[in-house]
Parts: sequence; structure tokens; C-alpha cells
Amino acid sequence: MMLRLPRTFYQRPATEVAPDLLGKLLVHQTDLGLRIGRIVEVEAYLGREDLAAHSSKGVTPRTQVMFGEAGHAYVYLIYGMHHCMNVVTGPAGSGSAVLLRALEPVQGLDCDTRGPGRLARAMGVDKRHYGTDLCTSGSTLHLADDGHVIQHVSTSARIGVHYAGEWADKPLRFYAAGSKWVSKAPSSRAKSGTAKKPLAHTKKFVL
Repeated sequence: MMLRLPRTFYQRPATEVAPDLLGKLLVHQTDLGLRIGRIVEVEAYLGREDLAAHSSKGVTPRTQVMFGEAGHAYVYLIYGMHHCMNVVTGPAGSGSAVLLRALEPVQGLDCDTRGPGRLARAMGVDKRHYGTDLCTSGSTLHLADDGHVIQHVSTSARIGVHYAGEWADKPLRFYAAGSKWVSKAPSSRAKSGTAKKPLAHTKKFVL
């Protein structure tokens, strides 16, 4: 059974939400059918102080949703062609979010899902989904828990944030160690650990 993640799951610091998202399912009921992928790689962005985060520049038309209620989708376009999907975390006003970087295909996915742009394209996610409430029962796009646990989680610096000064090297990328669906091979500096058990409160919310 897939259980929709409740808002309380997202109302925590991005550094807690990010590793807990590994193993969860991204679910989208599209006009062409149901698409499901298991999250195997994410990056945490910590708000105004984080120079790699879009929200470091404050509230703008682009980042407004990041400063709102947790559990909403922050979708943006890069290079004029690739969409990226984030989930808003923490208390309202924090500007924090977690970027979904890679999926293991589960259902309805027959293309590459490694990398945030490919992930969004495969799942049919674009700017129409900016601000989508992932926690309401009527949403066709949401995240869910089916009880799967990622046994080993590795961390590394985030990808492509060299411009962020001291924030560029912080270990805020989390991924399933050994997964062939991770977007970038781990470096020798990557650290590995054992995954935590799923949060019990995610079991109370049914699709």
C-alpha cells in the first residue's frame, strides 16, 4: 500500500527531510497514465543563509513558494529547457527545500530518470506544477511511502554549486549507495551510513 506523506513529514529541517525521502515514491497521475519512481538521490537547500539556494536572494516571484507552507512543490526551469522539482520543507518563511535528483523507475517510466531534468521530464512535471500542494488528497502529484527502506545512504557535496563559496562543499547531497539510478558516480570523499527506519507517523495517511 502506498501512503501519501503528510504535511508533518515536510515540516522539519531540510537536512532531516532529505535523507528520509530516499526510498519514498514520487507519484503522478498523468493523462497518459500513472507514473511512479522511487527516490534515490536528493539535495537539501537550507534557505536564506545557504548561498546555493535560490531563496538566498529573498522572496521573489520565483521563490515565493519556498517561503510558504511545507509540502508544496517548487518547480523551476534551468537553461531554458529543463524543469527541476523540489519539495518545500521547514516552517513557513524558512525558504528551505529538497531537490529531487534521481529516481528508480517503478511504473510507467521508460526513459532515463537520472538527474533532476530527466526526472521531471520522465514524470511529466513542469512549471504547471509550481506550488502544487503535495499533501491534499485531490492532488495528482504527490509523494508516498510503501514501507521500502534504503539500507545505506551516502552523502557528498551538491552538484553544480561551485559558485556558493563555503556552501559548495557542504555534504548536503544524499543518495542510495550502490544504486545504478544515481545521477553521478560517488567520489572518494563520499561518506556512507545506515538509513533510519521510516517515520511511524507516515503510516497514518492513506491515499
